[in-house]
Amino acid sequence: MNFDEIQRDKVKHAEEVLRKYLPKEQGFQKKVLEAMNYSVMAGGKRLRPILMEESFFLFGGKGTLVEPFMAALEMIHNYSLVHDDLPAMDNDEYRRGRKTTWNEYGDGMAVLAGDGLLNLAFETAASAFDMAAGAKEMKRAALALKILANKAGVYGMIGGQCADIEAGSGQEMTKELLLFIHENKTAALIQAAFMIGAVLAGAEESAVAAMEKAAYNIGIAFQIQDDILDVTSSEEILGKPVGSDERNHKLTYVTLHGLEQSRKEVRELSREALDILGSFEKRNRFLEELVNSLITREK
Repeated sequence: MNFDEIQRDKVKHAEEVLRKYLPKEQGFQKKVLEAMNYSVMAGGKRLRPILMEESFFLFGGKGTLVEPFMAALEMIHNYSLVHDDLPAMDNDEYRRGRKTTWNEYGDGMAVLAGDGLLNLAFETAASAFDMAAGAKEMKRAALALKILANKAGVYGMIGGQCADIEAGSGQEMTKELLLFIHENKTAALIQAAFMIGAVLAGAEESAVAAMEKAAYNIGIAFQIQDDILDVTSSEEILGKPVGSDERNHKLTYVTLHGLEQSRKEVRELSREALDILGSFEKRNRFLEELVNSLITREK
């Protein structure tokens, strides 16, 4: 099979894992459960759970201990999108070619759906303790849970979102502030994917740190590419409105440095990340090609 076929299979597998942990739409809370499932199953690249499992494989991981964390990370990613789309945030009406959650269910229910996904994520991740075979795997699961909470919280993704809102409220945007936003708002969950996969597979501390650095580069490059696409792509290709950064008066890497410098930065960051991924005793060619594909993605 070629790369695209393998990737489709891995997306399908990630969605199968995710479906196992999604709630049944029943009871007096049925509407919020519907909104949660609507949000999570809206499509997407399933990049983070795939990166987590490929990191797990890179360090010789076997079994299904990684699966609850794959599902949990995708829930966290999607809850953040639900909240990002809200009128109080980016005010986007469409994502992935269909109505955003607040546009379909109302902004109050969308807030609850995001909250529900965040809580369900940690309930799901905690189920790994029931799967752990012995003290060693229990310890790995505990460290993985700690990483997940840190990278998703105020010292990770939420911290980046906070700085992003502050920057949109008149705070002077500098390269340092912009990189802080990208590192935490975007790269943090990719770091969680790489680090958790490595930890659950039993990787050495130095290898986990190297994966964190590689994921930082990938996350920054990924967000810069998003900024580029917001300027150069179309709604048909991207699956959501383009030009939202300009409409919301958001300064981006492209605004500060221009398209050519932004494209150069994506290439350099990605190349360094690939060097790290290729430095371990075992190689994961699919993972390396997946990272490389992020440079030229169109959506």
